[in-house]
Amino acid sequence: MDYTLLTGYPGTPGSYDEMMEASLRPRGHWRAMLDSLAGESPAMMRQRIEVVQRQVRENGVTYNVYADAKGMQRPWDLNVLPLILPYDEWAQVEAAVAQRATLLNRILLDVYGEQRLLAEGLLPPALVHGHAGFLRPCQGIRHQGDIALHFYALDLARAPDGRWWVVGDRTQAPSGAGYALENRAVIGRIFPDMLRDLKVRKLEGFFDTMRDSLAHWGRRSAGAGLRAGEPPLMVLLTPGPHNETYYEHTYLARYLGLPLVEGGDLTVRNGMVWLKTLSGMQRVHVIVRRVDDDFCDPLELRADSALGVAGLTDAVRRGTVLVTNSLGSSLLESGALLGFLPSLCQRLLGEPLKMPSVATWWCGEAAALDTVVSRLDSLVIKPAFPQLRQGPVFGADQRGDARAALIGQLRANPGNYVAQELVRLSQAPVWKEAPRAGLYPCATGLRVYACATPKGYVVMPGGLTRVATGPDARVITMQQGGGSKDTWVQARAQQDLPHQERGNVERREPVRDDTHLSSRVAENLHWFGRNTERCDNIARLLRVTLNFLFHVRPDDRGAEWAAMTGLCQWYWLIAPPEPTDVTAEPVQPAAMLTDAQIESALLRAVVSPDVPGLVQQQQQLYRCASQLRERISLDNWRAISKMRQDSPVEEQPSQAEAMRRLDDATEAAMLMSGYAMDGMSRDLGWRFMSLGRRLERLQFQCQILRRGLAMDGGDLEWMLLLSDSIITYRARYQARPEWLPLLDLLLLDESNTRSIVFQVDGILKTLQQMAPGRGPAGTEQLAALADELQALTPEADLVGGSLYLADLLQRLIQTSETLSEQIGVQFFSHTGKAAGEGS
Repeated sequence: MDYTLLTGYPGTPGSYDEMMEASLRPRGHWRAMLDSLAGESPAMMRQRIEVVQRQVRENGVTYNVYADAKGMQRPWDLNVLPLILPYDEWAQVEAAVAQRATLLNRILLDVYGEQRLLAEGLLPPALVHGHAGFLRPCQGIRHQGDIALHFYALDLARAPDGRWWVVGDRTQAPSGAGYALENRAVIGRIFPDMLRDLKVRKLEGFFDTMRDSLAHWGRRSAGAGLRAGEPPLMVLLTPGPHNETYYEHTYLARYLGLPLVEGGDLTVRNGMVWLKTLSGMQRVHVIVRRVDDDFCDPLELRADSALGVAGLTDAVRRGTVLVTNSLGSSLLESGALLGFLPSLCQRLLGEPLKMPSVATWWCGEAAALDTVVSRLDSLVIKPAFPQLRQGPVFGADQRGDARAALIGQLRANPGNYVAQELVRLSQAPVWKEAPRAGLYPCATGLRVYACATPKGYVVMPGGLTRVATGPDARVITMQQGGGSKDTWVQARAQQDLPHQERGNVERREPVRDDTHLSSRVAENLHWFGRNTERCDNIARLLRVTLNFLFHVRPDDRGAEWAAMTGLCQWYWLIAPPEPTDVTAEPVQPAAMLTDAQIESALLRAVVSPDVPGLVQQQQQLYRCASQLRERISLDNWRAISKMRQDSPVEEQPSQAEAMRRLDDATEAAMLMSGYAMDGMSRDLGWRFMSLGRRLERLQFQCQILRRGLAMDGGDLEWMLLLSDSIITYRARYQARPEWLPLLDLLLLDESNTRSIVFQVDGILKTLQQMAPGRGPAGTEQLAALADELQALTPEADLVGGSLYLADLLQRLIQTSETLSEQIGVQFFSHTGKAAGEGS
């Protein structure tokens, strides 16, 4: 068959090509894919790539490259073409990975246990005791089922002869499995038929197995603390949003159904770990950690850590909580251990190592040091211990004085260095537009994952394929801009694909609320609601004000113009020329500003991140939503992502561009409002979000009416537009807005979701549901104001009592602000007491 896409595909001498044989014929397991793509034009491939990029962007898949200006917002780099591995080859990889995980687990148990390997000379003591990852406080810790390594990953590279080599082990907190699952979700939508035709094995079962296995050991660590059928509480501990793989933490937490927690959400009491929730302290039985070893406990490990839990090591020592992977497991990531694994495997497992490591020499052995110096041009030098914090040095790059200096360092401190043979990485195809549109080979490595089960280690049927930035890259690292691929592992036959088994049906009590809601998450949900509403308020205010400015001549403007610009000043969309106190309300009257000044300020507020306005508020909403990724559905996150698709700019936009952005922002806010109403269960988390929305809307509506009541004449339609109630008013009255019906609609109409009485009633009911009989201070005042609202009479109070109404609205604003502060004090600084603690 004529493979158009392969026209001009360059071979790479000296490297194994994953897709092409040495004769430049496609390998057998690639032919079905290439047949499917045969004859496709470059335009079709570009379309596929655009779909992948859009999906990644809308799903909010990010990877934080610290040196990248985009930082936490850098999109995940996913290539459209997968890496395909045939069944026979994968079976060998799978067996080797399971064996290696078993071996490393045995080594970890021995090093922190009886230390026979050190006594027998199979492990040099200097490699253990000199490693910063060897945590002496963890010595003697016992593990459920003799499993210390619950989740394991290793990096593989293929040599030019096609053999796989292990180039590194990931034993501390292996990352990337969540990205692999996300890759499959995205690429699976691009090639759904190919997944079926190539009999590609699914990944979901691996994660189900991991969760069930952790629950199994979690029940054992709980002892008698669980009732029959009660599941153990498992959490995922993250360093927080600034970690490079934070997206993966949120993705896995959402997928596995685990609460995503930070160190401050947990506490140790009575030798046990507790989650601080709004319903009280709940005992934690399993912690899936993504925090580095020494940061996990500031009490016994690293005193300056703000990421861990004080006393966690003691709780692990007591056996009251299972931490995966075990504290101190980073010791096994040292490349210096690779050269000792063959003899250790024979000693511990009684069999040879099924997959060799890349040739490695620890320079602490005299013979190894001599070998390294003599073969320096073909080696890469790495630090033996993480505390040295040195990057890899390629011997072939060192010439003259630099080479002599490197050799001098090796001889001066040989135990600090490891040398590895430089393996020329295999190549896999990626699509590039230059120098011509087509497929090009790029260096590729594969990260494979395994999890411990009561019956042994299970290997994920796939993994994270990482792609270097060019075909001659010698090191693949995501922190240097590397990309990724989906990994397709073929089953031997269609009938060999595992069927989805039904989970165990256990007798459990129904759960009708979010019992694991932490104070931190509750606060973020509350402010997510407030920021969502604030985005909508600012977008509507800017749209109404700019429309008025563009279409009404200065001579025709009435008192409503002063009211609108006053609201803009309340939001700091129009700031005084020289503000002195940012905490105070603006005092510069908008009347003293020219139309050009006002227009310029409002247009900048639409597009600029440097001034208070729409972009700043959207950024605040996005940051708040990022703290809740594990609780936000994919559909809702896409709405949030679309809201941010327009890049902020510093220059002044055109009037048309500004109005388009405001329309889009209002539409996005409506989408998120619909999600809040129909896409979330009415549990405790929803109540906090709803409470935030209602408090924000109450204050905005009160400000609108206060400004309106202060007008001397003028049109009233702007208030209905701002309140999204113009259609309702017109349908009811078929007339120009008048004060009495307007006030009834915006103030007292219980059926209008924008009315003030609707917000007050909702706030009171929500607080009653959240804390029956013990609501925060301020509830009584708000209830009293609700009674005043209900007692208002149309003619006397609505028409003739503007001063009284203005005072009532001001008291509502002040009471809502007090109530907001008290909600924070009562709910968002929760500490509580653990079971068994006295008063």
